[in-house]
Amino acid sequence: MSDLYIRCADLSDIDAVLRFWSEAAEGTSISDDHDGVARLISRDPEALLLAEREGLLAGTVIAGFDGWRCSAYRLAVHPDCRRQGIATALLEAAEQRFTNLGGRRVDAIVLEANERAHHTWAAAGYHREDHWRRWVKPL
Repeated sequence: MSDLYIRCADLSDIDAVLRFWSEAAEGTSISDDHDGVARLISRDPEALLLAEREGLLAGTVIAGFDGWRCSAYRLAVHPDCRRQGIATALLEAAEQRFTNLGGRRVDAIVLEANERAHHTWAAAGYHREDHWRRWVKPL
């Protein structure tokens, strides 16, 4: 995949990332807006990884680390670029980031109804832990 370039997002990428997620990502998040992504990038400039091919955004993953847990969010690949190893490359970059930061395990938030994503995560060596449930409260 020598034509794939993975880099960290910066503030100038926010609008393109939001457009990309509206087309390529499953589901939405309360933080899927300009301010939410700006806060992420400002707080942790290396967390939002972008995969580009020929200057076009092909995929994203958020590789968040709070010093305790490694969390992967928003793994998304453009529909025209799927099944080309982009998700694998993004996860490898995220895992390398976590390893460099001293992380020990990655937690991934994956929509229950997104069967395609389940296959992607499983192929990358992740497994579902049914004894945990995510609890949320919007602020």
